[in-house]
Amino acid sequence: MPGGSRQRLSLLQSFNYAFDGILHVLRTQRNMRIHFALAAAVMVGSLFFNLSRLDIVALFVAITFVLITEMMNSALEYAIDIFTSRYDPLAKVAKDVAAGAVLIASVNALVVAYLVFYDKVVGLPYSALMKVRQAPTNVFVIALALLVIVVIVVKALTGRGTPLRGGMPSGHAAVAFGGWVAITFIAGGTAFALPISLIGLLMAVLTAQSRVQAGIHTEVEVIFGGLLGTGVTLLLFQMWYPM
Repeated sequence: MPGGSRQRLSLLQSFNYAFDGILHVLRTQRNMRIHFALAAAVMVGSLFFNLSRLDIVALFVAITFVLITEMMNSALEYAIDIFTSRYDPLAKVAKDVAAGAVLIASVNALVVAYLVFYDKVVGLPYSALMKVRQAPTNVFVIALALLVIVVIVVKALTGRGTPLRGGMPSGHAAVAFGGWVAITFIAGGTAFALPISLIGLLMAVLTAQSRVQAGIHTEVEVIFGGLLGTGVTLLLFQMWYPM
């Protein structure tokens, strides 16, 4: 096998191992599932408010910080359990310190959420929140992040395949069709809306077809991924940026 092919295979495998770690924590750790659910809720909730890009960046950094510390906490617990199966005061201290890191990250996320949302919530009636319209690019970023979370959660629940090879649903198809919906909404009202949408659809179909042709996904997995990506993105754009 040529050196370039081995390098690409190694890179792909490294991504698989990384995503396998995420899926394992989701399957086995209740707190990680709670963090993912809260992250999805915050992303959806952020669409009710006219957040700046800096606000969105702050939320993403805070959410990522919590997820990383939770995963490091789980990794440390596994590592300690390899070396000792009996009670050890030093092992307890190590686990408590790791859990403390998760707590600090969680408190930081709450503070960031408070600073981002407080001024926008106070004095706003609930009916006004439903009328807020976001910039389409911001909606697309939130939709893409939410879609990735949904795909990872579904893969964790089904336990089939690996994150980048096989399994239900096809993440590539989900993102491709989600991108097609986003492009359609963003280009809506322009003189080239129809051809742009058709090109986006063609690219999404080719992406899905390539996953089946390569033997990575079945047709059912690709169709489910496409429907998932289309449904999630369409729902968010229809709610906050109707055509």
